[in-house]
Amino acid sequence: MFGDLFEEDGDGFSSSTSGTGVKGRECEPPPPRGKIRFCGIKNQGGTCYLNSLIQTLLFTPEFREELFCLGPDELGCLADKDKPEAKVRVIPLELQRLFSHLLLVDEQTASTKDLTDSFGWTNNEEMGQQDVQELNRILFSALESSLVGTTGSSLIHRLYHGMLVNQITCKECGNISERQEDFLDLTVSVRGVSGLEEALWNMFVEEEMFEGNNLYRCSRCEQLVRAAKSAKLRKLPPFLTISLLRFNFDFAKCERYKETGSYVFPLTFDLKPFCEQNNWPDSEYSYELFSVIIHKGGCYGGHYHVYIKDIDQIGHWEAPVSLLNENSVDAEDPLSVLTGILAQEESKCVLVDQLGQKLMNKTGTPWSKKYKKQYGTISKFLQNHPEVFMLVSNGTRVALKAAVPATTDPSPTEPVSSASANNSTENTEPETAGDTEATDGCHWFDLNDSTVTAVTVKDIEKQFQGKESAYMLFYRKTAMKRPPEAIGNPAYRVPPHLVEMVQEENARLQQRRAEFDASSNSIEVRLHLAPHYHWQNGALHALSPNEDSIITVTFDRRRTVGDLRLAIYQMQDLWEGDMALTLAKNVPAGLHLYDTLTGEHMSFILLHFLWRNLKVKSFKCLLFNGTFNLSGFLRLKRMFLYLGASWHLRRVDWCEEIGEPLTDENASLKEAKVIHGDTLVLVEGRLPPKIAAACGISLVGACLCVCVCVSEGSGSEMRFIGHVEISEEASLDDLKTQVALQDVCVPSSAFLRVWLLEGKKLVSLTSCPLNGAVMETLNWKSMKLKLGNGAEVCVERLMKEEDLGLKDLLLRVQMGVPGEKAYYPSEEFLWDAGRDSTSRGLYAALASQYGLTPDSLLLAKHLPDKHTWMPISNWTQQVSKRKKKRKAESLQAAPFYLKDGDIIGVKNLLIDNNKDFNTLEDEIGQQRLTMEEANHNTRCIFSLAFIVALQGYKI
Repeated sequence: MFGDLFEEDGDGFSSSTSGTGVKGRECEPPPPRGKIRFCGIKNQGGTCYLNSLIQTLLFTPEFREELFCLGPDELGCLADKDKPEAKVRVIPLELQRLFSHLLLVDEQTASTKDLTDSFGWTNNEEMGQQDVQELNRILFSALESSLVGTTGSSLIHRLYHGMLVNQITCKECGNISERQEDFLDLTVSVRGVSGLEEALWNMFVEEEMFEGNNLYRCSRCEQLVRAAKSAKLRKLPPFLTISLLRFNFDFAKCERYKETGSYVFPLTFDLKPFCEQNNWPDSEYSYELFSVIIHKGGCYGGHYHVYIKDIDQIGHWEAPVSLLNENSVDAEDPLSVLTGILAQEESKCVLVDQLGQKLMNKTGTPWSKKYKKQYGTISKFLQNHPEVFMLVSNGTRVALKAAVPATTDPSPTEPVSSASANNSTENTEPETAGDTEATDGCHWFDLNDSTVTAVTVKDIEKQFQGKESAYMLFYRKTAMKRPPEAIGNPAYRVPPHLVEMVQEENARLQQRRAEFDASSNSIEVRLHLAPHYHWQNGALHALSPNEDSIITVTFDRRRTVGDLRLAIYQMQDLWEGDMALTLAKNVPAGLHLYDTLTGEHMSFILLHFLWRNLKVKSFKCLLFNGTFNLSGFLRLKRMFLYLGASWHLRRVDWCEEIGEPLTDENASLKEAKVIHGDTLVLVEGRLPPKIAAACGISLVGACLCVCVCVSEGSGSEMRFIGHVEISEEASLDDLKTQVALQDVCVPSSAFLRVWLLEGKKLVSLTSCPLNGAVMETLNWKSMKLKLGNGAEVCVERLMKEEDLGLKDLLLRVQMGVPGEKAYYPSEEFLWDAGRDSTSRGLYAALASQYGLTPDSLLLAKHLPDKHTWMPISNWTQQVSKRKKKRKAESLQAAPFYLKDGDIIGVKNLLIDNNKDFNTLEDEIGQQRLTMEEANHNTRCIFSLAFIVALQGYKI
C-alpha cells in the first residue's frame, strides 16, 4: 500500500529546508498550549493515521529516550543531507526534531511536513487515507534500515520484536516438529469472539487436531498419523502491539465490511497461560494498556485518533466537561453563560464566530433558538454589555473586560530547566470527580489530530464496539518503572542541541505573540488641542489650515483614560491647569463635541478633543435641545448638480428591480415618459453609448459596450480595467482578445475565463446555460443571452489553458469546519455532468475528490439571495414495477438549476454531526430579509388603504 514511501536514497526528497517556520502571510502567530500542556499534530489532509501512531511513539518513554540517545555523530546533520558524500539518516533525525517540538515548544499544534518529506511523500501521498497497522510495520522497518551501523540498530528489535513457536506433536510416537516465527505485532481475530483474552486463548491454548481424512505425515513414523497443532509465545517483547482484524470480506455480498460488535480488551492482563515458559517471574507476564488507536468510519474511509496514558505525568488532567457540575450557571441568563464560557478559556479570549458553538456545547441549545428573539444576535448582545465584554482584534475576538491580558505577558510555559520542579508541584493537586481510577497518578488523554482532551477509563470502554471502536492496542510490561526524575519533566533525556533549538523557537514565538498583541490592540488617537481652535458659525474651526493643531498618538486600547491623560501631560510640557477629554467628530460645519470622558477607568474611541477648563477661546460648550426655524438664516447656494459621467438614472419596474436607463439626459420628463409615481434610481457608472439608428440588429446596437473587470483568482477582489466596444457578430475569443489589449497580460486567450456579472453574482459565459453551446463556436446573438449595452463582464486570469467541454460545470466547493458554523476556503471543482448529471453523480465525484464514500457526505447548494442552503439528497426514489421507470432527474433542471459558479457545501458526516449548513452570516442575512419583507408589506398595506380612501370607500 505504501510502496517505497520510506526510501531514503530515492529521488523523493523535498528540496525545502527543515524546520517549522511560519509563512509570512500568516499574521497571527500560533496560539500557546492550553491547560492540558500537550501539543497536537496538524492533519495534512488525510494523515490522522500517521498522527495517531506518532503520538503513541512519543508517549512510549523508552522508545523516545533510546531515540534521543543517538547523537549527530551517528545520525549526521540535516544541513548535509543534500551532500552526496554525507551519510545523513533523515528519518530518525526528523523524528527527534518532531518529538522535541511536541514535548517542549510552546505551541498548540505541530506539523509533520518535514517528517513526511523525509519519507519521500512529494506527490500528495499524505492526502490519501492509509491503514495504520501497515504503516506501523513499514515505519519500524524503515527505522531499522536507517539505523543500521549505529548503536540504535537493535532499537526496534529489543523493544517490539517477540517470538512465537508453532508445534505439531505426533500422537503415535510423541515427536515434536516446530517452526519459530518472529513477530512485530500480534494480529488477532475479532469475528466470533467476545474479547482479546478469548482470541489469545484460541490462538495459543486450543489445539488443532489432524485426524480422519486430515492426517499428518510424521517424519519419524514415516506414515500418516494423528497429530495436534498448537502455538505458544516463546519470547515476550517489552512492548506488545496487538492489531485487531476489524475488516472482513462478505463472500455472499462480495463486499468488505467492518466488524462493529462488542470486543472487550482489559487494561491489564497476564500472558502466562499463552507462553511456552512458565518459570519466569510473574512480573514478566504482566502487561498494562497505555495506548488505543481508534478508527471511526467504515472499511472504505474514516478517521483515526488515539487514547494515550500519560505515563510520565507531563500533562495536566482535568475532568471532562460532562462530569463537571453546571448547576451554578443560570442557563436562562445569557450574560452568566457567556461569562462562564470565557472564564474557562485559557487565554480568556474567544473568536466571536466560535462563541455560538461553545454556547451550544455548554447549554445544548443554539443562541438563535433560545436568546435571539429576546436579546438579538450574539454580536449585538456583546456590544450592549461593554462593561462586561471587550471586543478586540477589530471585533473578531471577545474577552472579559476584567480579565484583559497585559501588554507584555510572560510565556505560559515555564523554562525547560525548571520544568521538573514546577510540574512536580502542580501534579500534587487534588483529583477531580470522575478520575478515581487513576490511582497511580497517570491519566488518559484523547489526541485527535490538533485537538487534545482529557478522558477517563470509562471512555475506553465505549470503544469496545460500534463504528468508532478500537483498532490497535499497545501494552507495556508493568515491571518497567520510570525514574523519579522523569516524572513531570518533558525535557528528560532530550539532547542539549535540541533543547537549545526549542528555546530559540519559544523565544521567537513569544516575540511574535508580543508584537501581534501590541499591534492588534494599538490605535491612533487624534488629539485636537484647544488653543489651536476658535468658535465660528456654530462650530469649532482650526486657527490655521495646517495640521499643527492635531497630534496623532499611538495608544494601547486596553489602557484607561487616566493613562491617556498622563501620557498627554508628559507630551505637553507647557500645559497648565486641568485637562478634559471629549469625544469629537468632524461634521460639514466643523468640529462637533460630544460626551466628556469623566471617569479615569473608562475606555475611549479613536477621536478625542482636548481643551482646558471646558472652554475654547472663552466660549463655554453647552448642550441645548430645542426647535428652531432657520429659514431666514439659510441661503440656497446651488439648486442643480453639474452633469457628469460617473452617475446615471435608471427606472425601477413594478417588481422593484432596476430596469432600463434614461439615455437622453437633455429630454424632458414628458419626452422620457416619466410620470407621477415612477421610481428612479441613481446608479454609479457612465451611460452606455448612444445607438446608431442605421443599424437594424436584434441587440441594442451594432456595437456592444461592455464594462470589464479583472479578477486574479477565486476569492480576490475585482479590479475595473475599462470599457470594450465590440460587434454583436464577434465571438467570445474576440472579446478575450479585446480584454488582453487593455491591461491583462496573458500568453493567449485560452488563459482567460469570462463571467457575466448579474448583480453581485457571476454567470459563466464559457458555456451557454440555455442550449449547452460553447461561446467560442457561436456568436452572442444565437446564444440568446441577456447581454446588451452596459453589460458588466468579469475576466478571470488562469494559471493554465482551459478548454471546458459542453457538459462541464465549474462549481465552487467548500468543506464545512467540524463543530463550527463556518467553512474552509472554497475550491474550484470541475464536474463532468455529461456522465451522470444526477445527485448520485455529484456525490460520487466529490467522494472521489475527498477520498471518502458517498454515504459519508452531505451536500447542499447555497442560495446567496435567500441566505439559505438547499440540501442535495443522495436518495433514489423507488418506483413500482407496474409503472414505467422514472428517469433520474438532472441537477441542472428543477429545482436545483445547477450552473457554473454555484457554491456547493460539503459536510463530512464521519467527523461532523451537524447537518445544518447555515453560517452566522446566513442567519444575519435571513433576519435582514425578514425585516425588509415586513417593512415592504407594511408599505403596501398603507398604500392600498390610501388608494381606497381616495375612491371614497370605507375600510
